[in-house]
Amino acid sequence: MAEHRVRVTQDSASRWRRRAGEYDTLAEALAAAEPGDTVTVRPGTFRENVLLDKPVTIVPAQGPGTVRIDPPSGVALTVTADAIVRDLVVEGGDSSTPAVLITGPQTAPSLSGCRIETRSATGIEITDGARPTLRGCVVANPAGLGLRLRGPGTAAALEDCEVAAAGQAGLAVLGGATAALDRCRVHHAVGAGVLLSDPGSAAELTGCEIYEIRGSGVQAESQARGRLVDCEIHRVTGNGLTLDGEAELVLTGCRVHDLPENGADLRGRSRLSLNHSTVRDFGRGALSVWDQGTEAVAESCQIHGSTGEYPALWVSDGARLTLTDCSLYDLPDALFVLDRDSAATAADCSFSRIRSSAVSVSGGAAVTLTGCRVQEAGTGLWFRDHGSGGLLTGCEISDVATGVIVTKGADPVLRDCTVRASTDAGVYVSAQGRGTFEDCRVSHGKGFGFHIIDGCRTQLTRCRAEQNERAGFEFSEPGPVAEGCTSDDVAPAAGAAEVPGPRAAQLASASAPLAGMAGRAGAAGTAAATSAASAATSAIAPIPDCRPADEALAELDALVGLATVKQEVRTLIDLISVGKRRRQAGLKAPSLRRHLVFTGAPGTGKTTVARLYGEILASLGVLQRGHLVEVARVDLVGEHIGSTAIRTAAAFDRARGGVLFIDEAYALAPEDGARDFGREAIDTLVKLMEDHRDEVVVIVAGYTLEMERFLSANPGVSSRFSRTVTFPDYTADELLEIARAQCAEHEYALAEATEGVLLDHFARLERGPNFGNGRTARQVFETMVERHAMRVAHLADPSTEELQLLVPADLPGAPLP
Repeated sequence: MAEHRVRVTQDSASRWRRRAGEYDTLAEALAAAEPGDTVTVRPGTFRENVLLDKPVTIVPAQGPGTVRIDPPSGVALTVTADAIVRDLVVEGGDSSTPAVLITGPQTAPSLSGCRIETRSATGIEITDGARPTLRGCVVANPAGLGLRLRGPGTAAALEDCEVAAAGQAGLAVLGGATAALDRCRVHHAVGAGVLLSDPGSAAELTGCEIYEIRGSGVQAESQARGRLVDCEIHRVTGNGLTLDGEAELVLTGCRVHDLPENGADLRGRSRLSLNHSTVRDFGRGALSVWDQGTEAVAESCQIHGSTGEYPALWVSDGARLTLTDCSLYDLPDALFVLDRDSAATAADCSFSRIRSSAVSVSGGAAVTLTGCRVQEAGTGLWFRDHGSGGLLTGCEISDVATGVIVTKGADPVLRDCTVRASTDAGVYVSAQGRGTFEDCRVSHGKGFGFHIIDGCRTQLTRCRAEQNERAGFEFSEPGPVAEGCTSDDVAPAAGAAEVPGPRAAQLASASAPLAGMAGRAGAAGTAAATSAASAATSAIAPIPDCRPADEALAELDALVGLATVKQEVRTLIDLISVGKRRRQAGLKAPSLRRHLVFTGAPGTGKTTVARLYGEILASLGVLQRGHLVEVARVDLVGEHIGSTAIRTAAAFDRARGGVLFIDEAYALAPEDGARDFGREAIDTLVKLMEDHRDEVVVIVAGYTLEMERFLSANPGVSSRFSRTVTFPDYTADELLEIARAQCAEHEYALAEATEGVLLDHFARLERGPNFGNGRTARQVFETMVERHAMRVAHLADPSTEELQLLVPADLPGAPLP
């Protein structure tokens, strides 16, 4: 073996060792080497079992891949000391032993650039408290495990490593061992890419990729723990994640996709936490959560793109699921909660493009939904049987076949929820279903608004139905209880004002009082039942009128200053009003775009004018409600691809029938924002404005120059807005008038001298870009009130006048007496 010469280089710091030399075998060289020496190996294959029991460095003389260790049997390389191994190829083919064994308490060797190409029981075995570091290493072991860590105190750090093939798990962390992986890849393994098992076992993966696994991407069991950050799991034949036996996984910023089974399957009191992660393109479910005590939590996640026909989220057998700010879309069914003690909680989540049911609750399960949005689904919410229910607050359901179904003894509570544009009933209750609906609204449906049959004892309190094609409320039999409910198809009492809106003409006929009673029991049934059902629906009242346009215009005129703004708004109102009269006369009316641009500094009254504009349009019958929904960039732009369009559409939907006011709209089109998600919000907004041009008025507001940039961000933006209304800064006199109004509202008074000093104060204020205008006047007033309180508090018995009068000493900056 003269050609396999091994050189031992003496540590330069040593004075007492034998001279450096060359040896025929690695064993001889390592026996001669002392701690700190470097063993340099010439190219070739060494068919010997190598033991590194000293802190030496071993490197190939001519670079990576030139030196191979390939014994006929046994462990090819055993490391029991803090040695350094670089760029070796380790082979071996003993199916009963590992190719590389790293062992010994606190042993901390370093392996870098090594390749383990073997058919052994394990590619690399780390045990007995060893703590190695592996950098840039590759393990290919199609006959067994890739890497295995075993035992308490055993820990390994892997950086830029790869498990390229494994006949079993790519990485197994067992018996209380721990592992930290940075930028590693695990692929073409069997059973699991990463296996975590036993109490105390844990792994942290950052920037890693797990793919092409015949089995699960990550399997955690028996109280093991794992944390994955910015990792990707895809193209596995089993589940992306499998958890059992009280195991716990936490994923942050991860992507789990292209799976034939579940994104994650949880059982046996295990727990999964997903943060800012995506689960997509799965064949069965995104999350399947089973068993009492099992829990999944997802925050700011996206779940979409099912390739099968199963619910994306499945919660059963007493398990629990919590969703916050998540988006679920392009799914056959979104959330199914089954069995007693099973529960799901969702807050600020969106469900869209759901082919069947967005939320289904059965078997005694319960859901709690707050501020959630369901759009484009077969059924929005379906409570299926006895004991099933929950609490829904502030949820919005639109563009569905049926909004809410309650059947067979289910009993949910819905508060302040809306259903819009259903092709069938907005709310449908049958077969002994119950349900409590408080302050809920159903509109623009092609069927009934609230359709309750079979004598179901549903409670309806302050609910509202409008612009539903068949009727607002339909009670086929006695049973439902309605209190304080209103509908636009109910005629007003005799002598009351005419009901406004698109259905007013239908109510003008002699049969209007009967047609307005949404409970049409029909010809079937006894006279008593018919009478009782009619009595229930007769409690439905007409929708009260909006306040007259003159009142809103009077409030507009009462605003301080803004003469040009008031003229612009009055011109628009006149055009709309005359156009309406021309249509009534059978003449063509000008096609007006009601969307506006408000430009000007903060505090100039833009939001107040927008609110009044909406009220006036509602009173003219142009808008259905005239309410104001105020949003900014943070409300429209999401953190993930696709979430911006969903948020923008949700805000637009909340504004249906009223005004969508986008403050500082120019923030959606930053100067350096070529890849900014704000442009997605603008594109979505333009399309929605075109598709629903008669349902929402959009007002965008901001500084003048910045708004010019916003209007040029999309070719369709500027054409959607009819005109720009400029809000000038308030003059000093106008600021004084605002301060006077604040005093009158809060029962204070300005001394004559105070008014003069206050006017001078406003005149001296710097009018920079951050000048607050009306807000500045209000802040000055609040400061004066505080200083007045400090002054008057020292008076023994202040008079009523002293409790009201603001003097010059109360101004900001004035010395206190």
